[in-house]
Amino acid sequence: MNPSNDVPSIFIISDGTGETAATMVRAAVVQFPNQEVNITRAKNVRTKNQVEKIIEQIDQQKGFLVHTVVSPALSTEIIDQAARRNIPCVDLLGPLLTELNQYLGVKDSLFQAGILRSAIGDRYKKRIEAIEYTVRHDDGKLNTDLDEADIILVGISRTSKTPLSIFLSHKGWKVANIPLVLTSTLPEELFTIDQRKIVGLIIDEEILYKIRRKRLEKFGQDPGGEYASLDYITKELEYAKTVFKKNRKWPVFNVTDRALEETASEIIKVVSSRLGLIPDNYL
Repeated sequence: MNPSNDVPSIFIISDGTGETAATMVRAAVVQFPNQEVNITRAKNVRTKNQVEKIIEQIDQQKGFLVHTVVSPALSTEIIDQAARRNIPCVDLLGPLLTELNQYLGVKDSLFQAGILRSAIGDRYKKRIEAIEYTVRHDDGKLNTDLDEADIILVGISRTSKTPLSIFLSHKGWKVANIPLVLTSTLPEELFTIDQRKIVGLIIDEEILYKIRRKRLEKFGQDPGGEYASLDYITKELEYAKTVFKKNRKWPVFNVTDRALEETASEIIKVVSSRLGLIPDNYL
């Protein structure tokens, strides 16, 4: 830890990687755009001796101290040593853990060092797995392993299946989306899995007509073909409504003129409720 004396220095003491604290500090420092700041992390700090050495270095640099140490004894040691040397010190986790402990009524809590980063790592891994699954199962490219999906979207072309799938996957949901095509039958597995996961998508006829024409024009294709014809779109929508009517367990969302985030939020609420899940577990 050898930051320049000419630049204000913020030191982070953590019993883990310190990445969470560093993220919070950087978010705060953004509010001071004209001020250069050094940020230095001391990782995996678990003993009093480690604290003493680091505090001494911070004192020499006239630095600012931030820490995320969950051990009450070690946290107190850091605060006491900083106070003796007049080092400004902020405990990011202590007050929160104390208040949560009282609110939740937990006695004899054993706070574990480094567990926050581990939890974040688990969530990151889950999100990556969800994205990979979703990409593989986009637009009916792969209709196997549908039972592993958290959500399955069914709809005709240009009803926002792919954008919704990708958005939801970044929230940690494994999503498969299956197109409704007049000339194709739906995969048999779709009707043998948990029907509570399946969601239908519908859109206004005129809006869909405009969307398809614009898409074809964008790619230099003839917008006068069957794909963008009003008659064909009418047939597709009628087919979709027929499928949804036969499968009444599938909630149907109209995506017409609706923000992607709004539709995704409603889908999460409905599927979570049907499966008895807590939505925030996926966010």
